[in-house]
Amino acid sequence: MKLGIVGLPNVGKSTLFNSLTKAGALAANYPFATIDPNVGVVTVPDKRLDVLTEMYHSKKKTPATIEFVDIAGLVKGASKGEGLGNQFLANIREVDAIVHVVRCFEDSNIVHVDGTIDPVRDIETINLELIFSDLEILERRIAKVGRTAKMDKTAGKEAAQLAEIKAHLEAGKLAKTFPVPEDEELAAWFAGYNLLTAKPTIYAANVAEEDLADDGAGNPHVAKVREYAKTENSEVFTICAKIEEEISELDDEEKAMFLEDLGLKESGLDKLIKASYSLLGLISFLTSGEDETRAWTIKKGTKAPQAAGKIHTDFERGFIRAEVVSYEDLMAHGTMAATKEAGQVRLEGKDYVVKDGDIILFRFNV
Repeated sequence: MKLGIVGLPNVGKSTLFNSLTKAGALAANYPFATIDPNVGVVTVPDKRLDVLTEMYHSKKKTPATIEFVDIAGLVKGASKGEGLGNQFLANIREVDAIVHVVRCFEDSNIVHVDGTIDPVRDIETINLELIFSDLEILERRIAKVGRTAKMDKTAGKEAAQLAEIKAHLEAGKLAKTFPVPEDEELAAWFAGYNLLTAKPTIYAANVAEEDLADDGAGNPHVAKVREYAKTENSEVFTICAKIEEEISELDDEEKAMFLEDLGLKESGLDKLIKASYSLLGLISFLTSGEDETRAWTIKKGTKAPQAAGKIHTDFERGFIRAEVVSYEDLMAHGTMAATKEAGQVRLEGKDYVVKDGDIILFRFNV
């Protein structure tokens, strides 16, 4: 999963990126732990892996990961090349979802680019740049399809939809609110345009420390962000980038004590990961043995053969069956042997839909 972090200058975007990637920094033996100066890979916290690693005496533990991309250069006029606009737009097209950092705190020492704190205005500033960029994509596609639209029925069908999407964007609306027809061909075309404003968005309301305990309930700026997010079915979570920076310097035990002192149950990174999984409809299944215990991220609704394909394409091609036990059942009985005796280990076929926390052993033909 790849998430792009965006936001206007001085909203806490870079502080958040640096603290998140430091807090969740991977061990040095993980390949690609350092990819690029503005890309960081963080592990997805999952206590189930710790338990299974100990149970199976696994030599290696491999958690699921999220790649964060710090999208630089987004200012008013980015779509026209202001700042590092073109580079920004190229980077953001590659991400699965956007984490939009919005300033919801007052601080006279940190100047806002527009002089005042107004999160909805800030959101709309960035969204407008994304809309402009999407319109350029559509214009190019319209020009290409338009050359054959009058003579080719399929091209004419696409041209009609392109005109509808363009009108939708020109009205200041995001592509994610465009009513995509149930027609498979039209839906496939829409997905293929890879429009920026169609990407799922998580709003990170960056608040002052005192607003964390009640999750920003008393902050009028956060209320506005939540109200805005409802109009596009986006996720919102509160975070204090300054606090996250402090947390990133602590070990696990110190971090737990620090969060408890603040009256918090989880860090901003944990909240962001949960919001990301929820927004993108993701779950994790687990594999465990003497060599490795590992978490694998898949979409909800994925069937067993396709889940096996996440491990290796040969597993999917030669899939026979899956030996499945839920993490909860294994914990309830204490050992795999006891779980089997209780009849809680199941053999599932090609139509089995994998559940979050399933521990799976795949059987396959090479």
